Amino acid sequence: MSKSIYGFLKLIGDAVRDLFPIILVIVFFQVIVLQQSFPDIGGVVVGMVCVVIGLALFVQGLGMGLFPIGEAMAQAFARKGSLTVLLLFAFALGFGTTVAEPALIAVAGEAAEIAGEAGAIANTADAMNAYAFWLRITVALSVGAALVLGVFRILVDWPIQYFIIGGYILVIVITAFAPPEIIGIAYDSGGVTTSTITVPLVTALGVGLAGTIRGRNPLVDGFGLIAFASLTPMIFVMIFGMLA
Repeated sequence: MSKSIYGFLKLIGDAVRDLFPIILVIVFFQVIVLQQSFPDIGGVVVGMVCVVIGLALFVQGLGMGLFPIGEAMAQAFARKGSLTVLLLFAFALGFGTTVAEPALIAVAGEAAEIAGEAGAIANTADAMNAYAFWLRITVALSVGAALVLGVFRILVDWPIQYFIIGGYILVIVITAFAPPEIIGIAYDSGGVTTSTITVPLVTALGVGLAGTIRGRNPLVDGFGLIAFASLTPMIFVMIFGMLA
């Protein structure tokens, strides 16, 4: 067996291992608890195979492409020596990856639809599309700002815990003034930003930057940008709700 085939089969095996717990849960509750057969079992099996192959290829793609290029770009910008260019790159990376995040697109669309049905906005296609668009832009801007703050923290070696504690205190304070209709959406926005596109590139940015700057430890200083990226959307979206 060639090395490439062995490597692919290993990727498939790792994907099956990673997905096995959720498959076991679904089968247990469907067959044992609900005591029902799977509807369209053929479709379910084909879907599971597609998920396994997709996950295997996605993980391989991260290792081959996103992580290396993210680290290389962060190191190149750090060596360039321009703080403005580095912070601009961090903002653009955070904004670009977030606005394209599939999970955010799905949540924004669902939020707009529910807001229209509830009467919070006009129940028209134009109003819902505008609501979803500006919600996505708000979250993307918040992640861009988070990466600027996170990168600056790495550069000046400030302790991360003070930012996180202070940020969540600010979240609690703003929650008291935000409209109830936006609070749940704001909290969920913090989670959907840390998904398939954003996480690999943001993590690579932090690790690459910390590995380039003298006196920084990639293990200690390189991680934590994801925490910023999940915290700031809650603040920005609640402010968006208060204004809009």
